Amino acid sequence: MFTSTNSSSPQVSQFILMGLPGIHNWQHWLTLPLALLYLLALSANLLIMITIQHEPILHEPMYHFLEILAVVDIGLATTIMPKILAIFWFESKAISLPECFAQIYAIHYFFGMESGIFLCMAVDRYVAICHPLRYPSIVTEAFVVKVTGFMVLRNGLLTIPVPVLAAQRHYCSRNEIEHCLCSNLGVISLACDDITVNKFYQLVLAWILVGSDMALVFSSYALILRSVLRLNSAEAMSKALNTCSSHLILILFFYSGIIVLSVTHLAEKKFPLIPVLLNVLHNVIPPALNPMVYALRMQELRLGFQRLLRLGEDGSTKQLQL
Repeated sequence: MFTSTNSSSPQVSQFILMGLPGIHNWQHWLTLPLALLYLLALSANLLIMITIQHEPILHEPMYHFLEILAVVDIGLATTIMPKILAIFWFESKAISLPECFAQIYAIHYFFGMESGIFLCMAVDRYVAICHPLRYPSIVTEAFVVKVTGFMVLRNGLLTIPVPVLAAQRHYCSRNEIEHCLCSNLGVISLACDDITVNKFYQLVLAWILVGSDMALVFSSYALILRSVLRLNSAEAMSKALNTCSSHLILILFFYSGIIVLSVTHLAEKKFPLIPVLLNVLHNVIPPALNPMVYALRMQELRLGFQRLLRLGEDGSTKQLQL
């Protein structure tokens, strides 16, 4: 157990996740929509992964990044949703300190991975549109492996200090967290000692990971837009914009959600429910939304879905005949 040697006060043994502040008595009514969103996120992302693996035509870097994003989305949603549903359904509010710190790490890691994969996808689209002749030699299978490995190491290593610093704090009196999950700021606010270092590293991490990724993503799309506007053919312009429209929709939704979350945290004391609810939704809506957007916007993937589902129906028919 994490204890503090420089304090005579006993360390709490667990935290209590109270749920959504202000609506504890009827928050269980939210379990159905949240459970449906979670099931949609799991099933849709699994379908994307199976389809990409099954269809040889989809064995391209762009779809490999999409497959990795599906894995990250499943991880992000699974990090929080089972515990949230347990709180709402069974009043299972207690969580041990190690479990809480592990959840803090997982949330930060998967958020960083989501942002990093969006950056990889933006670079992929930039090379495809701005340097189409060099695309096959630059964006190769080896390139996908290298940049994905870099993102895994980057987020894995830079995120470690967040739970480590939180575990070094001393929690001697309060242990009730007005949240459905172990957010870093929510946890360290219960500490009895100084948390300046924790807040500073949280801010630095946000700028290093999400801030730099967001700047590079929008720089890539600015260069893409400039290149597209120089095209003389309206048809070529439309085709170029169509190839990156699905990425841009999801990127705008993801980063605008982070900005909204940051702004609403400023009003947390006056309206505590809003940032907590938005935080929960931002962990489950993008994983459920991403596959839907790609399925609607990418014809090759949509055709792959249809072939896979048709294959499943044919297999079921054969079994019935036997």
